[in-house]
Amino acid sequence: MTTTSGIKLNQLADNQGATQNTKRLGRGIGSGKGKTSGRGVKGQKARKSGNVRAGFEGGQNPLYRRLPMRGFNNYNFAVDYCEVNIGMLQRLVDEGKLDAAKPISIESIIGIGLTKKAKDGLKLLGNGEVKSKLHVVAAHASASAAEKLKKAGGKLDILPKKEYESGKKLVKQA
Repeated sequence: MTTTSGIKLNQLADNQGATQNTKRLGRGIGSGKGKTSGRGVKGQKARKSGNVRAGFEGGQNPLYRRLPMRGFNNYNFAVDYCEVNIGMLQRLVDEGKLDAAKPISIESIIGIGLTKKAKDGLKLLGNGEVKSKLHVVAAHASASAAEKLKKAGGKLDILPKKEYESGKKLVKQA
């Protein structure tokens, strides 16, 4: 049976070098991989199921269980802000990417491509200098950032913390 391009079904084959034959293990000493099949001599690793997980110590209590636990991170209730320095906002205003006359919020930060996600809101940090009168709407701000913004004649609005879904519980933040 032929197709329109002249290829016959009995002539179909993989490209040269696409497949390799598997090494036949344990077929006599003349093969070079006879007897122990390249696994060395006796022991757990010579057995067919001898590959053990990382950290396994042959049944002995492993190191990660012998050492005491340290610390705790409650990721369910962690607050992750999108942090922006006040100097970065000034630089963006100077470059013309942000308008100093309009309020700067997390939406405007996403709009210019400084970040992709809003996370839990905008946090204003005080690294850098500000010369423009900026109106910033943020979820949180450091004391130095608020002071620098006030000194430059700007305005800072802190949004009230919202209720948000965290895991299965509805958490209210004060």
